[in-house]
Amino acid sequence: MIEFPANQTNACHSVNMASNVREKLAALSKHSGSHKDRTEKYRKLLETILKKPSSNLVEGLKLFVEALVNENVSLVISRQVLVDFCNHLTQLPDDVAEDVAQFTLEKVQSRVISFEEQVALIRQHLASIFERKQMWKEAANILVGIPLETAQKQYTSDYKLETYLKIARLYLEDEDPVQAEAYINRASLLQSDSSNEELQIYYKVCYARVLDFRRKFIEAAQRYNELSYKTIVAEQERMTALRNAVICTILASAGQQRSRMLATLFKDERCQQLPAYGILEKMYLDRIIRSGELQEFAQMLQVHQKATMADGSTILAHAVIEHNLLSASKLYNNISFEELGSLLEIPPSKAEKIASRMISEGRMNGCIDQIDCTVHFEAREALPNWDKQIQSLCFQANNIIEKIAAHVPDWMAKTMDETMTT
Repeated sequence: MIEFPANQTNACHSVNMASNVREKLAALSKHSGSHKDRTEKYRKLLETILKKPSSNLVEGLKLFVEALVNENVSLVISRQVLVDFCNHLTQLPDDVAEDVAQFTLEKVQSRVISFEEQVALIRQHLASIFERKQMWKEAANILVGIPLETAQKQYTSDYKLETYLKIARLYLEDEDPVQAEAYINRASLLQSDSSNEELQIYYKVCYARVLDFRRKFIEAAQRYNELSYKTIVAEQERMTALRNAVICTILASAGQQRSRMLATLFKDERCQQLPAYGILEKMYLDRIIRSGELQEFAQMLQVHQKATMADGSTILAHAVIEHNLLSASKLYNNISFEELGSLLEIPPSKAEKIASRMISEGRMNGCIDQIDCTVHFEAREALPNWDKQIQSLCFQANNIIEKIAAHVPDWMAKTMDETMTT
């Protein structure tokens, strides 16, 4: 008796199985029964193929799909059976499901208008597989292929909103904030149409992350801080949002907006539990921060927050330099470029340039004397301004009382005078 090698035996078995599937599919295509009867036969054949060993499973499913989407098969049948096929696809191992899903999308491409719902299901599952493999860009690109706006099928606002947000999140994981922002903008048009609170939170999280990646740190901090108060969010996630709000505020450019955000966070007792509270406190109290104090805080930053700016300094170093300069403006009436550079731990020319920009942008009051190489700071006189506002308010109140007195009887005016005197 002649014995064949095991691999040759498996190959023969695979060929026989494929041939068997082809024969059954050919017979089904010629079957003249009702749509319901033919649909059931396709479903039974699909269940038979799914019971095959994994070595034969992929080939059998590919043959099944190729025959099912053929124009000879009625759309009524192929659509129903393909939905069952998609449901079974989610139960298969990722490597098998990925291979079969890619093949199916390729075969359906020429008739994609006829199978929009089925294609969307396949793309959603394939994106989940890529996501598990941390293939963020590939997962996003697969979801982009779902024609949410141009399809004949009318997708719900919640479905479109969730898909756009998922695409944005995947692009963020791939560190592509430009593409992420494009899909967040699409999602923003649908946000008001959705009453799903979880999707609303999902939108706010993605939007905050996009602002963070785009270095719009104050806007991001405001969104993160808002999220930290949402009771629908788990306690740990709320603290993470608060932590992100603190980090973004510290990284933001110095100015009135950041000062207001610093005050909001400093007065929030929850911030005292955060590792970044020490830096937050120093910034709020306008204390000078030395570079040696930033090492622990720098370790908390994400990759995109450690980027280097055009002047060669990191985002954190740039933010701290601007903060120290603003703090110096409240300690000194004037200071030379040399001393300012020493205080900020940067060259004098760079100190002059940063001071000039902050003054021109209205983020710091002062002027620069380039002849004497000196920065002159102009202190904001808060108390005199407050006194002037109170004086103006009292003056306006007196005018109102005089006008009322001119149009009321004497006894009423006398009563009002006595009341004001009391």
